[in-house]
Amino acid sequence: MDFELSDEHRLIRRTVREFAVEELAPVAEELDREKRFPYEIVARLGELGLMGIPFPEEYGGGGGDSLAYALAVEELARVDSSVAITVCAHTSLGTQPIFLFGNEEQKREWLPRLCSGERLGAFGLTEPEAGSDAGNVRTTARLEDGEWVIDGAKQFITNAGTEISGLVCITARTGPDEISNLIVPNGTPGYEQGEPYRKMGWNASDTRPLTFTGCRVPEANLLGERGAGFRQFLRVLDIGRIGVAAMGVGLAQGAFDEALAYAKQRHAFGQPISRFQAIQAKLADMATEIEAARLLVYKAARLKDRGETFTLTAAQAKLKSGRLAVRCAEEAVQIHGGYGYIEEYPVCRFYRDAKILTIGEGTDEVQQMVIARALGA
Repeated sequence: MDFELSDEHRLIRRTVREFAVEELAPVAEELDREKRFPYEIVARLGELGLMGIPFPEEYGGGGGDSLAYALAVEELARVDSSVAITVCAHTSLGTQPIFLFGNEEQKREWLPRLCSGERLGAFGLTEPEAGSDAGNVRTTARLEDGEWVIDGAKQFITNAGTEISGLVCITARTGPDEISNLIVPNGTPGYEQGEPYRKMGWNASDTRPLTFTGCRVPEANLLGERGAGFRQFLRVLDIGRIGVAAMGVGLAQGAFDEALAYAKQRHAFGQPISRFQAIQAKLADMATEIEAARLLVYKAARLKDRGETFTLTAAQAKLKSGRLAVRCAEEAVQIHGGYGYIEEYPVCRFYRDAKILTIGEGTDEVQQMVIARALGA
């Protein structure tokens, strides 16, 4: 087992780390406070080739692999989770279905604009009755005169309502016992984006409900085979869990970085609090658990890149890293004391951002189900 990163992987990690520190960190608190979508940051990520890392260069992608993508997401989340989830939802959920299941014409039409960051992709699965029960889709699509007529609603959808949103790939019931995936471009009549949610965290990311009322798209907007939607979105979710798990590791690492730095400079009883055994124990546990979670994420990415089964490992990584992010953020706030409750300190934002990592991309309970089934329980 090789624990060393290649030169290419080290380069992308260093590049994203420098970007996050120099360009993202100075504006992260302001973006969160103003609940403002980071258009300038996304544009820069596009210029750096980071909006299409795992996709082939022939479609405008970065030609990288899943590990490179996980490294980039980790470094972004280490500073700001709103930007990290924007990249994750765009790459894993919005762009991935077209790359995996689209025909050549669909790929040529959409992938170059998505990989460049010119347009953002979104994925519409969750509904009022179809969250953890992902197969209980109520949105319908019927064929009529060579067009799919879509009616229904989606909720908690990321990236669908920005000025640069390009499309949403949605699940819809195309028959009584049939789910399919369809491409719905922004601007299509009958497709409306609701107002953004007021959220606990991820305040600079775009999350809102979507409605479809007699929305018509060409029959050619079907992704892959009709009726293959359930199998397709399960694969998309498996891949997405690697990215969200990387976010958990990144947030945990960012919380640890802030806690360690604060503990070294904060004095009490005549010495830095980092010399107190109670604080040292917290930091030691955080650092150890972060490294364990990181290796689990990297293992899931490497398995996928080798073409091996990664469902179990991705679910384990997501479960482990999400819970760890919550714990590390809480401990970082505790180490900061009263200052940890003040918005000017990043750990306050980290604390608010962490909880969703145990819910989104499959709740902890769903991950436990996936893990247990993969183990044959």
